Amino acid sequence: MSALLLIEQVLNGLQYGVMLFLMAAGLTLVFGVMGLINLAHGSLYMVGAFACAAVAAATGSWWLGLAASLAAAAAAGAVVELAVIRRLYARDHLDQVLATFALILIFSEGTRWVFGSFPLYLSVPGPLAGAVTLPGGIEYPLYRLAIIGVGLAIAAGLFWLIGATRLGMRIRAGEADREMIAALGVDIDRLYTLVFALGAALAGLAGALVGTIQSVQVGMGEPVLILAFVVIVIGGIGSIKGALVGALLVGLTDTLGKVLLPAAFGAVMAPSEANAVGSALASMLIYVLMAGVLVWRPRGLFGIA
Repeated sequence: MSALLLIEQVLNGLQYGVMLFLMAAGLTLVFGVMGLINLAHGSLYMVGAFACAAVAAATGSWWLGLAASLAAAAAAGAVVELAVIRRLYARDHLDQVLATFALILIFSEGTRWVFGSFPLYLSVPGPLAGAVTLPGGIEYPLYRLAIIGVGLAIAAGLFWLIGATRLGMRIRAGEADREMIAALGVDIDRLYTLVFALGAALAGLAGALVGTIQSVQVGMGEPVLILAFVVIVIGGIGSIKGALVGALLVGLTDTLGKVLLPAAFGAVMAPSEANAVGSALASMLIYVLMAGVLVWRPRGLFGIA
């Protein structure tokens, strides 16, 4: 494999990792603050993607679609928290899993009823279309670079929000002792709704960004949700830093594994067999990574908040 191809795949891994971070950050915020296992988080990713596709198709503006993805996912998250999730905080995790799994079915069938079963497609906006030439003569899509930049900027914004603002102080206090901050006069119900809506908006943003590259279809959030759970287990439940590091590790491991392993097996096998074996092993790498991290640090790289 040439050095240029390797660098391109590293960039693809970073882009994939940043997308996983946007999913995992909301998930880890919800679990860290509320102690809630939310299987419906992937449905909010899907809501953002469909909102972006629908508004972009109706207005001709991808940027309005992107704004709609944030608004729709945040609104859906707030409604879900008020109508369903709020009743689950005092229940055990099995009840939370069953209730949020039911939400997956409701969102999936509702989306199919509104938009149909066929995929929708988004076009990359004009200013971000095409490729740029990076040092070394690498041609790389500008849109994918923009995803990396947006994801890292959001990560920096979340670090600032959690570490340097009054809201972040309340979120950290809610992770540590929710009864105490409620006793001190903080409206814990409003805080929970705000955190849930923030996590939903991040998921919706990820759905819109990735839906532009791939396609927008019913059930698109569930595979990403599984990887987001892997990310927060690796990084440490409740840790934004852990979500970022874990997402980048998973993104790079998955992307490079799918390229390097088939090439490695190609030296001793026929190309078709090498691709089959290499791809199968590559799909297992992220779970091997998770198992290795848990053996070394059972609480994740940055512990459980």
